[in-house]
Formats: sequence, structure tokens, C-alpha cells
Amino acid sequence: MKKMILLVAICFATLSCKNETKATDNQAEEAQKEIAYASFGKEINDTDAMYPKGMLERYKDLKAGDTINAKMRGKIKEVCSKKGCWMTIDINGKDQIMVKFKDYGFFMPLNAEGEVVMNGKAYVSETSVEELRHYAEDAGKSEEEIAAITDPKFEYGFEADGVLLKQ
Repeated sequence: MKKMILLVAICFATLSCKNETKATDNQAEEAQKEIAYASFGKEINDTDAMYPKGMLERYKDLKAGDTINAKMRGKIKEVCSKKGCWMTIDINGKDQIMVKFKDYGFFMPLNAEGEVVMNGKAYVSETSVEELRHYAEDAGKSEEEIAAITDPKFEYGFEADGVLLKQ
């Protein structure tokens, strides 16, 4: 009888150990799913990040000089090839956002590509007609091309304090 009770106790102990390893396997898989980003700058997460269409709507409500706190997702279009000190994010195929990093506190890898999540301040800047004409003149544009510049240029900007680069 004692041997029978001892045998049953050993069986229960063995089975309970197997269940614990399954739980730790599931926890390890969940942790691997969460670690899908390389982090740059301030530590952030990817929850509540806006997609480009929603962010474009927020940009349209801004005037030159306005800023809003934002967290957004996007796809890298281009990265500074010298230091990684800026990048552009595609919004809708024709518009893009110029992203700079707060106080040049961090840089992106020169070969960075793919999806990112950024946290920081979104803003709109305006380049005047006179300034645009000056740039065109400096670039050697013809008088006709310079005269054709009649509207200021609005540019979307973002000052990121933290970036997650999808691995």
C-alpha cells in the first residue's frame, strides 16, 4: 500500500512539472513576439500609434508654427546617408514627413528601412514664395520656372524623441 501511494505521488509530481514547462514555453514565445523592434532614443512602445492616413488628417488641422504631441507608424522612404540624422516617412505615396531627432540625441542606422513607430511632436512648416524663388535661383532654374512659383510650400515635419524600427 505504501509503495502504491509513493508511485501515485511520483506520477503527480512528474505530470505537474510537465505542465509548468508548457507554461514557460508559451511565456517565452510571447516575449519573443513583443521583442520585434530595435529601439532608438527615448524608450517607447507601439500601442496607440496612429497610421499615416489618420496622421495626415491631424496635419491638415495644423497651421505653420503649431505643434502637437503624437505617436505614429509609418514606412521609411529615405534615411540620411551620412549620419542617419534624419529620415523621411511616406504618408500616401505623394506626401512625406521629414523626421528629425530631438537635440540630435540619437541617429538611425544608415541602412534603415521598413516600418517604424515614432513618438514626439508633429508640426507644419511653411516656406515663403520669396524663399522658394531664391532656392530656385540658386539651383540655376530658368526665369520662367522661377516666375511659376506663386504659392508657399507647406511641409510636414516630426521631431522624434523615440523611434522603434521593426526587425
